[in-house]
Amino acid sequence: MLIPTAVLSGMGLIAGLGLAVAARVFAVETDPRQDAVNDVLPGANCGGCGFAGCSDFAAAVVDGKASPVDCPVCDDAARQAIGAVMGLEVATTQRQVALVMCQGDESVAKHSFRYNGQASCASADLYGGGDKVCLHGCLGLADCQAVCTFGAIEMTEQGIARVIPARCTGCGKCIAACPKHIVSLIPADAKVHVLCANTDKGGPAKRACDVACIGCKKCEKAFAEDPRITISNNLAYVDYENAPTDPGLVETCPTGALVFRDLNALDSDGKEVRPN
Repeated sequence: MLIPTAVLSGMGLIAGLGLAVAARVFAVETDPRQDAVNDVLPGANCGGCGFAGCSDFAAAVVDGKASPVDCPVCDDAARQAIGAVMGLEVATTQRQVALVMCQGDESVAKHSFRYNGQASCASADLYGGGDKVCLHGCLGLADCQAVCTFGAIEMTEQGIARVIPARCTGCGKCIAACPKHIVSLIPADAKVHVLCANTDKGGPAKRACDVACIGCKKCEKAFAEDPRITISNNLAYVDYENAPTDPGLVETCPTGALVFRDLNALDSDGKEVRPN
């Protein structure tokens, strides 16, 4: 018994020494800055930067193939820290969050039929664009929620997706997952929004959804020579580079498509934070 045990132990020792030597001989030298950058990154591995994960992103930054600002999950402090590691000056960026540009839930949006297939927006969209009369609206089957690794999207009881801004990192995965292309990244500080994506003319749009934008131009005309909301292809668009802030502006909208929503005043459950 002792001889076989000794032989096996010796073989194990030799193999271990061989592996140690091979590891040293074939080791790939890495730039120490890569580890330093990786330590600053959030470790979410969400892929929002376009790379496989945080480690790949760190390598890309060191190789000059990516910028510190390309990580959508990092806050400004983290971006500045990465810049310090790389000896780069990093500009301050405004935080962005996702917003679903639709209010067409079960209480206001009309249906042309009842979809009874796979619970997926992408699948439902294959059936004539989905079961809603509005072919631009949220289908409510949670494809965006499924890809959000931060728990920042929920489905309301009325069957529409809603983003919880306090949890949103702006990674953009929900944008790619939505077959209707109605999720957008906007500045977190913006307060006035057009929550509609219907480009049909006024009559058909209103018949499809009670809160559809009808392209009436009342909001656009409110700005005269300083347009912050413009109408294009029958739909109003907020200029988020010069976003309006007046809550009274929403009163110009006859359908309720224009809303005032302070995204920074919503807590991690999506409820409005009210001062004590």
